[in-house]
Amino acid sequence: MAKTRWGILSTAKIAVEQVIPALKYSDSCEVVAIASRRLPGAQQAAERLGIPNAHGAYDDLLDNPDVDIVYNPLPNHLHVPWTIKALEAGKHVLCEKPIGLSAAQGQELVDAGRRHPTLKLMEAFMYRHHPQWRLAHRLATDGSIGELRTIQTFFSFFNNDPENIRSNPDWGGGALMDIGCYPISLSRFLFGAEPTRVLGTVEFDPELHIDRMTSGVLEFERGTSTFTCSTQLADYQRVNIVGTEGRVEIEVPFNAPIDRPCRLWHQDRHAVRELTVDQCNQYTIQGDLFSQAVLNDTPVPTPIEDAVSNMLVIEAILESGRTGSWAPIDQEVEAV
Repeated sequence: MAKTRWGILSTAKIAVEQVIPALKYSDSCEVVAIASRRLPGAQQAAERLGIPNAHGAYDDLLDNPDVDIVYNPLPNHLHVPWTIKALEAGKHVLCEKPIGLSAAQGQELVDAGRRHPTLKLMEAFMYRHHPQWRLAHRLATDGSIGELRTIQTFFSFFNNDPENIRSNPDWGGGALMDIGCYPISLSRFLFGAEPTRVLGTVEFDPELHIDRMTSGVLEFERGTSTFTCSTQLADYQRVNIVGTEGRVEIEVPFNAPIDRPCRLWHQDRHAVRELTVDQCNQYTIQGDLFSQAVLNDTPVPTPIEDAVSNMLVIEAILESGRTGSWAPIDQEVEAV
């Protein structure tokens, strides 16, 4: 089987602990290079992970002719500039979420992608590709819970380390950008539409100046979605999808385990059934799907425009938190 050759732009934790090990199990992906700002760091990661090429500068990886696809897990403020550089170097790009610091930055990337129509570009919302979410989406949209009316999501962990990149407001740190983007994304995914307006409450850390707990209400034409996300609460995640005749509950919606089956519960008018999804790795699936789009020159599973729509909702929730009132969602955005 033909394989795509991947280059990893940095030794970020998500790359070395999640994505690279997952790609090793792929039938269509091969990691051939990794870069760091310092060569020893790249060499150590390459040796540990069995990667043949190590680069001491990001530009060197982009210049590597053996790299077909660049995976960009850099801090949020570097997503757009380095993804554009990768496109200009002739590379396909899978970029971590959130796509940038603003919808305008995201639109800048969309425009750059349109200037390179032969290259594939996608935001790495890995959860959407997991079979448990494909099952949940089917149950939510095929009448198995009646008419979808509301979604409730909770996602939290504890981190108050000032040295962590998630604690830097200038780099796009904070709960909403880091994990609040998930409940926004899944709500748009399940309703198959954009919210018309949102209401948000935002609590800021007085020392770190990032939002440490944010709650939001998204109003759609057919229902609502509510969520709370926090970087300073106990570890927990859950999603409930509720319709007029039933509901779906997802036990581990985002950090799906790779060593055991995933569990969902489907309640209809008669009973609650536990459903299981065979163990798998959502990062492997994501890599395979993106690679197949490259190899077959087919559309990526999630168009890059979706990332801009997600950022628009994030910005509206922050605006609502500042004003204390509902904020409309304007789908028109101009690049910076």
